[in-house]
Amino acid sequence: MFFQQAPSSPSPEGNMATQFVYDLLGENAWLYITATFVVLWFVIWLYRDSLEIESITDKYVFVTGCDSGFGNLLCKKLDRKGFRVLAGCLTEKGADDLKRVAGPQLKTVLLDVTSQDSIQKAMEWTKKEVGENGLWGIVNNAGRSLPMGPSEWMKVEDFHSTLKVNMNGVIGMTMTFLPLIKKARGRIVNVASVLGRVAANGGGYCISKFAVESFSDCLRRDINYFGINVCIIEPGFFKTAVTSLKPIERELHRLWNQLSPEVKASYGDKYLDKYIAVQRLIMNAVCDSDLSKVTDCMEHAVTAAYPRTRYSAGWDAKLLWIPLSYMPSCVIDIGLKLVLPRPSKSV
Repeated sequence: MFFQQAPSSPSPEGNMATQFVYDLLGENAWLYITATFVVLWFVIWLYRDSLEIESITDKYVFVTGCDSGFGNLLCKKLDRKGFRVLAGCLTEKGADDLKRVAGPQLKTVLLDVTSQDSIQKAMEWTKKEVGENGLWGIVNNAGRSLPMGPSEWMKVEDFHSTLKVNMNGVIGMTMTFLPLIKKARGRIVNVASVLGRVAANGGGYCISKFAVESFSDCLRRDINYFGINVCIIEPGFFKTAVTSLKPIERELHRLWNQLSPEVKASYGDKYLDKYIAVQRLIMNAVCDSDLSKVTDCMEHAVTAAYPRTRYSAGWDAKLLWIPLSYMPSCVIDIGLKLVLPRPSKSV
């Protein structure tokens, strides 16, 4: 004979505890409990986010694009913090200028990320420098933005010139240096952009930054089993050589001058001037001069015991571009139509 066990009823103690909570907090008890858990989670996250790695002075970090801008500033910060910094510079002048203002632990090497031979030589040099320690971190910072403008104005080589640096360079550096990073169970920090979330310009820049985002995500999921962290830096608009107005306007004139008469006529004689005026307005309105907002994110990605997957640097990234990236595509399309000039022969 089989007997079915009657379902157990809540214990009197449990009912009393629940009733006590309701009596203490009132009708909004679950709201208060949820808020408490959220605050507790946030406090724990802040504490975890503040923890740093140990033995910094024994760790090597390789940074690309160190002649100026973010890379140059980051090298100085990491050098002062005690890291053994290996700086990849494109020019002799950039390397010499950096060495003059850094400590004796910082070393430089000439590096062209568009050349696999140059990358390979830099890796062999790095291998001798780091020895059995391996490479704790690599920061793929080298990049270029120009040419940038309406897609129809570009030639195929205009796309390639940017992709070779921003996309192929990041992939080439990462895959070549990966054995050294794997040895140290270290960090890969790839510099993308908010324009890797929202494609707001024609040319190779947005394409390359979308590629960096995708490459980093795939890589992170593939190699996390080996204790390697892959971090993505997504800066907003900052005042660097990349956002300097003179080169941007010079490139726009070059692109315009190479167009056929038929294409020029479809846009109209005044389109170029209007487009440049919009570029000036945007750059002057949103470009931040405080580069440390970006390098602080890079530094955290290298030094934190629990680095974040993504870092958004700049007020425009947090308040404009990142929220826009979650919007329907039509919202961004309409926004850009309202900002950018209209071709004279548009339908």
